[in-house]
Amino acid sequence: MPTKLRLALLMGGGSSEREVSLKSGRAVLANLDPARYQTVVFDPSCDLARLVDEAPNLDLALVMLHGRGGEDGSLQGLLDLLGIPYQCAGVLGCALAMHKPLAKDRYRLFGLPVAPDVVVERGQERPLPAILEKLGLPVVVKPALEGSSFGISVVRRVEELDPALDRAFALDHTVLVEKFLPGREVTGAVLGNRELEPLPLVEIIPGEKYQFFDFEAKYTPGASHEICPARLDAATTAQIQDLACRAHQALGLKGYSRSDFILTSEGPVLLETNTIPGMTATSLLPQAAAAAGLSFSQLLDRLIELALRHHQGK
Repeated sequence: MPTKLRLALLMGGGSSEREVSLKSGRAVLANLDPARYQTVVFDPSCDLARLVDEAPNLDLALVMLHGRGGEDGSLQGLLDLLGIPYQCAGVLGCALAMHKPLAKDRYRLFGLPVAPDVVVERGQERPLPAILEKLGLPVVVKPALEGSSFGISVVRRVEELDPALDRAFALDHTVLVEKFLPGREVTGAVLGNRELEPLPLVEIIPGEKYQFFDFEAKYTPGASHEICPARLDAATTAQIQDLACRAHQALGLKGYSRSDFILTSEGPVLLETNTIPGMTATSLLPQAAAAAGLSFSQLLDRLIELALRHHQGK
């Protein structure tokens, strides 16, 4: 009988996305094939010492952490030091993708379409006239290093801009102010290390009470409507899938990623790339995988295979 792979499932953590991480981790645990894997759960908020102690007996880590401390490269650095393969991008890729202004610099370098923006640092004089002159209104105000839409505001009036910056600066030292682009929201997931396989696109329709796909719209069952495959013609689908693959490459990612787009009247615009997409009951990646013929369990098998293959090739 083949020996089971011993997996470390990392979930929880101390970021603002802890509850989402726990939901992702529980869904993953429920869908791992017990005939193939022996799974040990670790919560980095209290179990890092135990993870270090047990590292020699672990074959692979599944990192189901979202936000700071799990998706920003710091935990990936520890796993590299411990010699444990993992399913997501490495230190550099996670750090780049998590930092929205730096990710956009890479996107621009690779010729990917992005929204005009202004970056504001805490403590500097707020460049409100420059923001209004360059971007106009409405704008979207985002903390540079938060996920799941925490701290994001859509600003439609001048008097709303300063309070929106205050909310974002409460979470981060750096804030990104982007031109608001109306259009359909679409997300494109990619599987692979060097050879990439784009999955079917998902169209996201937030409920009428939501200005955009915010935290509540993302994680409240029934709050948003997702359509997979997205209702797009073949040419537009291929274009967005190509952009998702190029975003994956621009950030130096491996394993998988999910990039979010706004489909404007002038074409798709890349918003951001997620290196550890959510794996909850309402998450988009499992929906896309299912449309490609991969069950949740098969998707996990594929991610584990890609992680081991990358580790063997290092």
